[in-house]
Amino acid sequence: MDWLMGKSKTKPNGKKPPTEEKKQYLELEYTKIRVVDFDLKELVVLPREIDLNEWLASNTTTFFNLINLQYSTISEFCTGDTCQAMTACNTIYYWYDERGKKTKCTAPQYVDFVMSLCQKLVTDEEIFPTKYGKEFPNSFESLVKKICRYLFHVLAHLYWAHFKETVALDLQGHLNTLYAHFIVFVREFNLVDPKETFIMDDLSEILCTPVPPPAPTPDPSAPDSAPSPSSQNHVTER
Repeated sequence: MDWLMGKSKTKPNGKKPPTEEKKQYLELEYTKIRVVDFDLKELVVLPREIDLNEWLASNTTTFFNLINLQYSTISEFCTGDTCQAMTACNTIYYWYDERGKKTKCTAPQYVDFVMSLCQKLVTDEEIFPTKYGKEFPNSFESLVKKICRYLFHVLAHLYWAHFKETVALDLQGHLNTLYAHFIVFVREFNLVDPKETFIMDDLSEILCTPVPPPAPTPDPSAPDSAPSPSSQNHVTER
């Protein structure tokens, strides 16, 4: 299918909204909700005994499956009527086919193109080999970058257009953790141009900072070890 191997580019829609929309997903009551509370960088650093391409292949496939699953939770709300363009912030994503033809499509169409392409690539034994001794192609890294760029578009759209539905389903913690894990991963291996992810930098900086551990709760039954004011101020007369 010609659509599947096309490139996607981002271009601003050229129209500034009369008033900037409030980004609900940046509010503290939502950003503080995560599934895990440790430093995600520990999950993405290349282990010494693992080949780089094997690590990229494993993680890219996992992110494809998880982002596809996350999108499926709100897919009934993402229709040609509600999302007439694939948008995120003030950006419209256009689909480019293999002949370079630009097409503005609805968000569900765009996501379908993205997921179909990713599925085709990650299940291609010549590109994502699973058999021992099979070499990765020279184009492997560029294809991983393409997949990650597309997956970022889907995540950005989820936050921009469907965060309310995500909150209604009580899945914001899963989305936040998935997004932060993905951003930390692509930054670690320089898989997505920072100019591409710039539109979500405000969220990235919040979510990619490890959540500080909660302050210990004082034990009300413990004796007060602090010196009393009288003992602190006592002066011995000589």
